[in-house]
Amino acid sequence: MIELRDLWRWTVSNSLNMGVVNVVGLRDTKVDKTIPVPLYYQVKQHLRTFIAQCSEGDPIPTEQELCSHFGVSRPTVRQAIVELVSEGHLIRSKGKGTFVTKPKVQRSFFHVLQSFNDEMRTSGRNPTTEVLELCRMSAAGAIAAHLSLESGSDVYFLRRLRFADNRPLMVVNSFLPECIVPNLERHDFQQVGLHALLTSAYGLMLNRAVRAVEAVEMPAAESRLLQVRLGSPAHYVETTFFVQDDVPVEFAVAWYRGDASRFTFELRSSDVTA
Repeated sequence: MIELRDLWRWTVSNSLNMGVVNVVGLRDTKVDKTIPVPLYYQVKQHLRTFIAQCSEGDPIPTEQELCSHFGVSRPTVRQAIVELVSEGHLIRSKGKGTFVTKPKVQRSFFHVLQSFNDEMRTSGRNPTTEVLELCRMSAAGAIAAHLSLESGSDVYFLRRLRFADNRPLMVVNSFLPECIVPNLERHDFQQVGLHALLTSAYGLMLNRAVRAVEAVEMPAAESRLLQVRLGSPAHYVETTFFVQDDVPVEFAVAWYRGDASRFTFELRSSDVTA
């Protein structure tokens, strides 16, 4: 029996030679105009199911083909596609079409203190790290302030490129007081996570963190490392980590690919009534 997914691939392979992508993979899908559910949302849900049958890099039908298939207007189809692009399920390439991509990496670290490695493994992804630089430097300005150090104090500077399933996701610069973590340069951070090492080698347990996040344009150096265009959307995250006795042990600044990451916030009601 021919699987629907295989039939779709065969159709794409053959139709690409003619410069067109058919909608065989969406056969038997329809929108119901008699129910109070927005048409774009119905199209979006059908496309999500269709995308689940595809591999990264597979093309989807054109807007015109989807309009014809579902019997809806182009703005309706476009809204469905735009939302799927923003959610990280699709990516558009000017002049080429729209293609399936991997969903964005979901990070919930605004209410859970969890390492990058642990969070990636929990979500079924394989984390890897490339160490770009590890050296000593003198702390000044914001770095000294975040670490409660006097200006000129020695700190370690650790710059890493982090991957999820071999896809570059973020660049992170970490600053740690030399007086708290001496001989940090002896450790291989491509093999061991920083926070795991703080516990195993230095007996330090993280107990809280203060984070701030901004939407920014990706800087030049980070765009090259993350393989995105200069000025692409990025999440810029600053974090100060504290250990027992509320001592700051790390100040980190990170740039996340905006097209590959998504953050969630959990908000709880206050006991105070208005």
